[in-house]
Amino acid sequence: MDSFWWYITLRGGNGQEEILSTAVDLAGSIGSEVQEFPEGVRVRAYFRSNEDLGTWQMRLRQALEPWPEVKVEDTGRIENQPWYRECEEAFPPLEVGSRFVVLAPWHRGKESPGRIPLVVKPGSAFGTGYHESTQIVLELMETRVKSGDSVVDVGTGSGILSLGALKLGAASVVARDLDGAVLAEVEENLDLNDLRGAVRLEEGDLLRGFAGPVDLLTANIVLEPLLQLLPDVRRVLKPGGWALFSGLLGTEKQTFLAALEEAGLHPAEDRARGEWWGVAAQNPA
Repeated sequence: MDSFWWYITLRGGNGQEEILSTAVDLAGSIGSEVQEFPEGVRVRAYFRSNEDLGTWQMRLRQALEPWPEVKVEDTGRIENQPWYRECEEAFPPLEVGSRFVVLAPWHRGKESPGRIPLVVKPGSAFGTGYHESTQIVLELMETRVKSGDSVVDVGTGSGILSLGALKLGAASVVARDLDGAVLAEVEENLDLNDLRGAVRLEEGDLLRGFAGPVDLLTANIVLEPLLQLLPDVRRVLKPGGWALFSGLLGTEKQTFLAALEEAGLHPAEDRARGEWWGVAAQNPA
């Protein structure tokens, strides 16, 4: 366990609470505090000390590129605290789509009958299931993962999409992430779901070094890495296979649809939640 955390404090305008909270989640924050005041909103986000502060600042700048008006007020370090134990009610069971329910470990067993439980421990990796972009992919997965499918989960974070694929019947799943530190958290979440050893974990940059072919690809990241990923997608997808993309803002929809067309992928269904947007695209047979 880290002996201390880094913190970065952001200040934005009125109505930007959700934007700031989402940005720090995408950057890899393990938790945040929000303070509203008459002139705007302040969010202090906490980050693990396994990376230097500059790395987290770079990731946060990338997540905040669409909002250049957001300012960094201060940065620093604080002694570690088990924050998620102190605010367990911040993670109640959450039903997603028509089949899933996302649960923190302390709520295991409280799922509604007929729902598929995805037990995920809140931690430093993105993907607790409480973010709209994650929910979009889970919803798109429900009708596309078939028994026996092979899946690659790019930018796996907490591994929640890998868990969803397995529980929908996938036979093999490869979970990849550029940040090797998150893979231990994926293993812990696999254990919580009695799926130890069911996923092949790989530290890797997008699809570099991955051969495939697979029936389905998931990628819940942000626009720039998704655009970098697209040229390799058809190479690793079987004919007729599906690619599920999320982590995109609604304002980025047209840009990404144009990139899909250029990559030779056919969008079949898209979904929006709040400001976030995702799409299921098929590799031509």
